[in-house]
Amino acid sequence: MNKIKLASLAIITLCSSSMAFAGGILTNTNQSAHFARMLARDASTQIDAVYTNPAGLVKLNDGFHFSFTNQSAFQTRTITSTSPIFMMNGGSDVREFEGTASAPIIPSLQGAYKTGKWVLSGSFAISGGGGKATFDNGLPSFEAAAGASVALINQAQALTGFKANQYQVQQSMKGSNFIFGGQLGGSYQINDMFSVYGGFRLNIVSNKYEGHLRGLKMNLTPTSSEGYGNHMSYANQILEAIAANPSVTDQDRQMIGILVKASSDEGAQLESKQSGWGVAPILGFNFNYKDRLNVGMKYEFKTALDVENNTKRDDTGLYSDGVNTAHDIPALFTVGVSYKILPQLEASIGYHHFFDSNAKMADDKQKYAGGTNEFLAGVEYQINRLFLVSAGGQITRYGVGDTFQRDLSFSCNSYSIGFGGAVNVSPNVKINVGYFWTTYSDYTKEPGGGIGSIITNKDVFSRTNKVFAAGVDFSF
Repeated sequence: MNKIKLASLAIITLCSSSMAFAGGILTNTNQSAHFARMLARDASTQIDAVYTNPAGLVKLNDGFHFSFTNQSAFQTRTITSTSPIFMMNGGSDVREFEGTASAPIIPSLQGAYKTGKWVLSGSFAISGGGGKATFDNGLPSFEAAAGASVALINQAQALTGFKANQYQVQQSMKGSNFIFGGQLGGSYQINDMFSVYGGFRLNIVSNKYEGHLRGLKMNLTPTSSEGYGNHMSYANQILEAIAANPSVTDQDRQMIGILVKASSDEGAQLESKQSGWGVAPILGFNFNYKDRLNVGMKYEFKTALDVENNTKRDDTGLYSDGVNTAHDIPALFTVGVSYKILPQLEASIGYHHFFDSNAKMADDKQKYAGGTNEFLAGVEYQINRLFLVSAGGQITRYGVGDTFQRDLSFSCNSYSIGFGGAVNVSPNVKINVGYFWTTYSDYTKEPGGGIGSIITNKDVFSRTNKVFAAGVDFSF
């Protein structure tokens, strides 16, 4: 009975949990202030097209073009969990676990050089992840595992001479997830209507996480003396006695060993990093008709990569140093159409599809990932020579099922609204600002998640997300 992988299972899933503020499970499609203020940029022919529509860069003027953006993203993740185990502390069977993820500095740089029919372009950005998540009060799976130790002691009363009720435990979970992407490629204008792009992106993964489960105590009562009052005590010696029983399976003994460590002030701890890299080829195509209608298409191949554990401490015994874990970034297809309704007014739509089920993930989670679809729309209006305003929206629909959804790696369907504008400071300098927020639909999983046979009755996953972006474009 594989009852408790504790921190190892829950924290491993963090490395496959994107804290990105737009995009698929692992991919960040928001890499400029242009996106934040309008969202639908898949047919762009401006400098932000380095990422969104690189084949459209042929519409730039000859010369150098650069864009620098910084974004600040703030997210909450809340898991409302129901389990009778939680009532052992004399409270409700419903508990709320909230985590916060913040990334105040998310820079991106895009650049291009155009000469004649050729454009050489490149970028550096956070192509996935992009923040830190902290669960100060732990996770439902941690809590359920700690509470299950009460049941474990009660099942072994004849062996230990003790029964138990109530419990208390201190738990915490922190993690960060960054995928740094460096892109390089070239665009070629076949004629006035058609252009193509070929390039690649180098993705470098850097994850860091730490957690603990400690101070596990419970009310222990000797079964041989009913008059002996309950008292909150560490249960490590009793748990060790249970583990020494020859009838206990190896998996249960491993689980009890973790609980023994948790039954101390130091506790069971995990401190580890992950790193890895991979390359994804990118192809692009652009169609333009009289500078009024523009269609952009892009296909990013899957990034095949593993991340390697660099573990300083792993009291779970299941998160070994040097072990590799699958961490593929899914392939992505995008298409966008923009149309100038008036010389000053342009409307755009876009579509993204992530091939999530074809990307290998930890514990083969891709089998339950399906595919992600995004639908985007936006408009921008040039008020005068100086000022431009824009707004847009995005609908995201994931294909994940219950088996995919876990404490730290859950995905919820959502819609996003963004707005902002731009100011032409000079003929060669433009400032872009944008703000957008995301509203998520709650995802209910019944029965809930957990560790092995220790599961909750129901988990409800919910999120919030807010992003502010500011950037500057310049050319010469």
